[in-house]
Amino acid sequence: QVRLVESGGGSVQAGGSLRLSCAASGSNLRLGIMGWHRQAPGKQRELVAQIRRGGSTNYVDSVEGRFTISRDNALNTVYLQMNSLKPEDTAVYYCCAQNLLTARDVWGQGSQVTVSS
Repeated sequence: QVRLVESGGGSVQAGGSLRLSCAASGSNLRLGIMGWHRQAPGKQRELVAQIRRGGSTNYVDSVEGRFTISRDNALNTVYLQMNSLKPEDTAVYYCCAQNLLTARDVWGQGSQVTVSS
């Protein structure tokens, strides 16, 4: 069974930076696409960024140029570096990983990111 554990959320003023980490653990890990989603109060969960095993990435338009997703395949970890944060980035951020052995997605527990103006 694959488990994802997130770290790095918190509170910051507008213009600041935070880095989220998400480490996968379990036996026979084989992860495909990894990504970060977020859900703000009263809104639907949205995809923020995702990265393929080979390193190609894509971002939602609202974070392009400010957020950077990366991964370390040896550590089974995905990161989200968030710069120039805005109040509208406030949300619970969830990491997600595609388990290639089961063809199912696995989710982290969620990390609160709060950006004050």
